[in-house]
Amino acid sequence: MESYFLGLEAVHPSCLVKIITGDKLPKKAIIWEFTNEIKPIDLYCYLQAKYGNPNGLQNFLRNDSSDNLIHWEWSLAGEYGIVSIQGHNFRTEVHLIGEHDGKGLTFEDFIQQIKSDFKNYGKSMKSVRVELENWTRFLNPYHRIKSVITKNIKSLSALDVNIEEDRELVKFNEENLPKLKENWKYVRDKYDNAIGITFGLRSMLPVLAESFINLLIFVLAKPEIKKNERLFQNTIRQQIDIRVQSLHLNCMGFTRPIDYTNDVCKRFHTLMNERNDLLHGNVEVNKLKIGEVYFKGKVPVFVGYEDMWQSAMGISLDSVKYKTIFDDHAVVANFIEFILDHLSKDLKEQVEYIMANSELGYNPASGRLGSLFSDNMADFRVSVSEA
Repeated sequence: MESYFLGLEAVHPSCLVKIITGDKLPKKAIIWEFTNEIKPIDLYCYLQAKYGNPNGLQNFLRNDSSDNLIHWEWSLAGEYGIVSIQGHNFRTEVHLIGEHDGKGLTFEDFIQQIKSDFKNYGKSMKSVRVELENWTRFLNPYHRIKSVITKNIKSLSALDVNIEEDRELVKFNEENLPKLKENWKYVRDKYDNAIGITFGLRSMLPVLAESFINLLIFVLAKPEIKKNERLFQNTIRQQIDIRVQSLHLNCMGFTRPIDYTNDVCKRFHTLMNERNDLLHGNVEVNKLKIGEVYFKGKVPVFVGYEDMWQSAMGISLDSVKYKTIFDDHAVVANFIEFILDHLSKDLKEQVEYIMANSELGYNPASGRLGSLFSDNMADFRVSVSEA
């Protein structure tokens, strides 16, 4: 069957319905699946160039959006029945419905014949492709950071850290002695996790706010700034406080300037400075102070006694400011909401929609930004059986 797939003809949808619902066409189907043996963009352009617009029944069942299981379908008639070619989310499917079984047709025949026919439709395929909008898919950095922070907050909460109760478990007393080693292992494992998660959160929380500000600038920057790469880069690379206070100057949609002396901004800026000290390992004795001790020669004289808990766990907890991490999470959330409240209602809703999407699309030709796909893309399989 060297040219079977090249002789297929498009069928009008009304005729296709009669063929499929009638009794003359056997219900048995052969289904071939493939991914990039023929790239979907090439296959789509070829089918459009050769047969016109998609004519399969699935085109009439799809939503008018990108949130579909099947995006396009051509149904073509041949000597042995119907050949339907479908574009899915993760693959292309070819459905051979009719008397194809036993005719010697193979998946390799389909691939080879279609590819060999490209040369006959090259110019038309190029025209089809030119009419398609080219979008660049990219990850939303704000959403990615927020997702990680949300998961870490849940993990930290799930550890069920209770400092007073856990401290009692490792006190050196007669009641605890039989299980002291076991208790210390339990406590150490829990608090090692808590300290690690808290350190990560404290590093990421200001980054979440900064990524939000950068996303705002990317989405709302005035045309004269967006079109000038040097001007845009200069805007995006300013110190965070300058970026925030300049939003109403550089971006569209702000109803008033942002007062950076507001307590919401002050608390965020403090959090940012603390993160910088922690992340960059700045040596500032007053900020790193954990206590005092006197010496007579080489003999230590303590100001006050600490227990094993404070030396093993307390100092580490204090160093990452564990006790305030949940409040600091709220500081960033309040800061973001404070900024959003300075936008007009319509733009605020649009920005919040963009913030909620993990993947975005950018059209470099038009400068448009959009959400291309649902975060919950689905897949399915059709079982092949004889009716």
